[in-house]
Amino acid sequence: MKAYKAPYVIAEIGCNHKGDMVIAKELIHIAKIFCNVDAVKFQKRNNKELLTPEQYNSPHPNRDNSYGDTYGAHREFLEFTVEQHAELKEYCESVGLVYSTSVWDVTSAQEIASLKPEFIKIPSACNNNYAMLEWLCDHYKGEIHISTGMTTQDETKDIVDFFVKKERNKDLVLYNCTSGYPVPFDSVCLLEINALQSKYGEVVKQIGFSGHHLGIAVDVAAYTLGAAIIERHYTLDRTWKGTDHAASLEPMGMRKLTRDLKAVYQALSMKATDILPIEQVQRDKLKNRKTNA
Repeated sequence: MKAYKAPYVIAEIGCNHKGDMVIAKELIHIAKIFCNVDAVKFQKRNNKELLTPEQYNSPHPNRDNSYGDTYGAHREFLEFTVEQHAELKEYCESVGLVYSTSVWDVTSAQEIASLKPEFIKIPSACNNNYAMLEWLCDHYKGEIHISTGMTTQDETKDIVDFFVKKERNKDLVLYNCTSGYPVPFDSVCLLEINALQSKYGEVVKQIGFSGHHLGIAVDVAAYTLGAAIIERHYTLDRTWKGTDHAASLEPMGMRKLTRDLKAVYQALSMKATDILPIEQVQRDKLKNRKTNA
């Protein structure tokens, strides 16, 4: 019989803090006391390393979501310094949450690794940055989580093979993911979890699920398919300006998600006896009464 691990829920704050440390800490506080998640996750970019000059100086593709006159200015507005990330990590630890960050480039990986979080995430967009993957494998001792959105099967195999070669595959967590904001249900492709489990379940540390869909039913299904780590974008208000808010859960949605995952975890068992104690009461009351012939 398959043994299910307890669900581990990550609230992906990303850049939904709108560049404001007060909002970031409020998101952390609510994630802990109301949503009951296990970890929160931010993002770190060195924008001039990540973007070409043309990309940096071009207008944001959707001006309504932009926090600056150019895409580079927009990204810089939303960026926290490594010192601010250290402050956020300290705050997470003070309230009993795990802090983590997605890193998009080598410099950001080095900065966040210096904080020694339990795990660092590599987003789908950067999972082929082997310079960054190599630096992390060689210098960072924690878990490395990688999303596989917009990634071919061959590319995923190359990533796993790289970690095997570096003897870090048992620190690797692979996430099933479809890159879109939000993703329609027919593009979530949950059965890819089975494929990842079949190919790499014995090779990597764990298989997870990173969802950008609406609602929470899909996440419960992902968990029952074997993705014990569930990551969802999280915001205080889905109508706020920014690309990720629409595909995020608000606090009540995140709270319901953690509640439902824990309920399903408790329910995923076989009967210890043919008749459970709770059934015996009803059996004695209802099943053995005389009936007319």
